[in-house]
Amino acid sequence: MSQKGERSPSRVADDLFRREGARLVATLAAHLGTHRLQLAEDVVQEALVRALQTWPYRGIPENPAAWLTQTAKNLALDTLRREQTWQRKEAQITTEQERWLTRAEPADEYPLSDDTLRMLFICFHPQLSLEAQLALALRTVCGLSAAEIAAAFLTSEAAMAKRLARARQLIRDLALPFAVPEPSDLPARLDGVLGALYLLFNEGYKASSGDRLVREGLCHEAIRLVTLLVDHPLTQEPRTFALLALMLMNTARLPARTDDTGNLLRLHEQNRASWDQAMIQRGIQCLGQAAQGNTISQYHLEAGIAACHSTAPDDASTDWSRILTLYDHLLALTSSPIAAMNRAVAVARVHGPGAGMAALDAITDLSKLESYHLFHVIRGTFAAELGDQASALKHFRQAGDLASLPAERDFIAQRARDCATE
Repeated sequence: MSQKGERSPSRVADDLFRREGARLVATLAAHLGTHRLQLAEDVVQEALVRALQTWPYRGIPENPAAWLTQTAKNLALDTLRREQTWQRKEAQITTEQERWLTRAEPADEYPLSDDTLRMLFICFHPQLSLEAQLALALRTVCGLSAAEIAAAFLTSEAAMAKRLARARQLIRDLALPFAVPEPSDLPARLDGVLGALYLLFNEGYKASSGDRLVREGLCHEAIRLVTLLVDHPLTQEPRTFALLALMLMNTARLPARTDDTGNLLRLHEQNRASWDQAMIQRGIQCLGQAAQGNTISQYHLEAGIAACHSTAPDDASTDWSRILTLYDHLLALTSSPIAAMNRAVAVARVHGPGAGMAALDAITDLSKLESYHLFHVIRGTFAAELGDQASALKHFRQAGDLASLPAERDFIAQRARDCATE
């Protein structure tokens, strides 16, 4: 073992767990069975605890990820060997699991051999409700916390924790076997898988908690998995290409989202020269491939919006009229209050802040946005542009109270200070 530079062992272990934890849980569950999801999660968590206990004294392993994987395997194997009754009843299965747990990892040999992707398709089993499917996929496979999943659905952490508990109980009650669906069934589960990866990417693009605005690892993991899907003949659908296009064009702009000191920059403040043009062009190419067929998904429309931003040479050149039209089509497909909120921004850019404010007031599920800090930022911005500084300051302060990320709180605080001095 060797210490690598000045890295803190606890920091290395924490970063590794965030990056590899969900994938390792999926790998273990793939071989232990979905009824043993809790065991998979427990041994991965225990492996992290052991890393935190031993690495500060013995040093960081040469290959930390391999160490974590092997430790989790050993812990799972120990648990299985202690379950004597289960071993006697399932001797053949136990032998096969022990063989896998004690062998080295093989290279991928066939499509969908990626354990994370396989596990995602398992989660969207037709015997599970959509609620259970998404909760299970985002928590167990994607590694998001109950709070992070709750933020994606604009609900409370407590409500999401109950949803996750129900999903786990349903898995145990149904005793679903771990088996990748038949090839003919993959397209039917694709919408759910794409939805989970979309939410995973969103959490990476704009984190809902922690001290970092962006979790690039989640963005790149989502891109990796969708890329596998567009390379598979049975999931190579137009909507898959559209989602990949959306992810690529948004990821291309990540380097410009903050300045050198970590301050949040709005789109019109960003240095567009730092956008990854090669990634944008790859996204445009994927959007072209998504144009095949006669069906338009929400990913097509959102990718179209991203393309309008990504291809504009400057803020003044942005085609806001087209963006507004795309949002109109998007709301015809989905009743998402977030989409309606974003549409209001486009309305304001085309027709002025008064029209934008009216668009906000017209949102059907407005109550769901009251606890969302960006809603109050947008409302405060419209109020300031309309000259109502008192209302603007009120909404900026509400937004500051609701925001969880330091960069966002600092940004909102500056907006409030600017408003108070005008």
